[in-house]
Amino acid sequence: MKFADRISRLGTETAFDVLAKVNELKAQGKSIISFSIGEPDFNTPENIKKAGKDAIDRNETHYKPANGIPELREVIAQKSFELRGVKIDPSEVVVTPGAKPILFHTMHALVNEGDEVIYVNPGFPIYESVINFLNGKPVPLPLVEEKEFSCDIDTLKKLITPRTKLLIINSPHNPTGGSLSRSDLEAIAGLAMKHDFYVMSDEVYHRFCFDSKFETISSIPGMKERTIIVDGCSKTYAMTGWRIGWGIMPQELAKVVTRMIINSDSCTAAFTQYAAIEALRGDQSESYKMAEEFKARRDLIVGLLNDIKGVKCLKAKGAFYVFPNVTEACRNLGFKDSRELQDYLLYKAGVAVLSRTCFGSKNVGEKDEYIRLSYATSREQIVEGLKRMKDAIENKR
Repeated sequence: MKFADRISRLGTETAFDVLAKVNELKAQGKSIISFSIGEPDFNTPENIKKAGKDAIDRNETHYKPANGIPELREVIAQKSFELRGVKIDPSEVVVTPGAKPILFHTMHALVNEGDEVIYVNPGFPIYESVINFLNGKPVPLPLVEEKEFSCDIDTLKKLITPRTKLLIINSPHNPTGGSLSRSDLEAIAGLAMKHDFYVMSDEVYHRFCFDSKFETISSIPGMKERTIIVDGCSKTYAMTGWRIGWGIMPQELAKVVTRMIINSDSCTAAFTQYAAIEALRGDQSESYKMAEEFKARRDLIVGLLNDIKGVKCLKAKGAFYVFPNVTEACRNLGFKDSRELQDYLLYKAGVAVLSRTCFGSKNVGEKDEYIRLSYATSREQIVEGLKRMKDAIENKR
């Protein structure tokens, strides 16, 4: 079959490729501990499930407005104001089946062929994938260990050109667990206003800030008008399979994105929207318990990683990922890169991790090797998985 040329430019999310290998090995009877997929291991809280089931029982199973039901958009606007301190009108909210469509539709609405999009690298692989798909020019913004995987403003300044249309940031960050400080965001905002580009702020991990207050660029004066916030229920409320997310954006852009939804999805499933209302408005205790447990797991996994010869790991500031430096471990094992270490740990130790290049090509001059581990799994699994890793790395068989 002859496909359109653009298909060759479309990437993927390699976490799902590794998950397929994990499931295949498990089906063969192998014992596999997976740190690969970025999905909470908790179940959706009961009150949220009940709200979804009640909606189905009320026959909320028909078409809804393409941009989301008014009740949900009102709740999102109110809760966003409480979180971010920015007054939002419901007309500036667009609800989608998960948060990814906001990335996809917004970039389609803003990025012309040849426009430059700066994005954090390493980062969520869909950023680069969609930029390439649109025939835009992807411009990676390196996040380096020496800066605790925060943004180097001087580097960002050098990347901006007259063709810069959009900057994509993510804080707390996947895959490093880093976050942007208020001073970082103020510097970025100054550049966005000076050079007249938009900022897409991926904030889906906002509940999981462990050592400091969550900060958003949208709260900086002058930035609401040029910021697209990406958010949703998947991470905060363990609702990955419900597919419910949203974007908060200037009203003019919201109208365009809504038209794109009409052309693609029609609308988001009705019952998931009513479940999301309960998620946002209802009891938050289960979500906060989940955040506290992730913080405890963070402390556990960082300590165990730093006890492995050839591995060093910063303490993640948020999300539920760690991004240890495994350069020395790869060298000791005779591996050329972390991709070989990823395969070795999966097939020899029964431990699934993701290599650095699952999150974008290496930046120019980048020499160190990293892997990502998601600690969205039990403490028992963390202890056993890190025991296997330590044995495999220190005693190659």
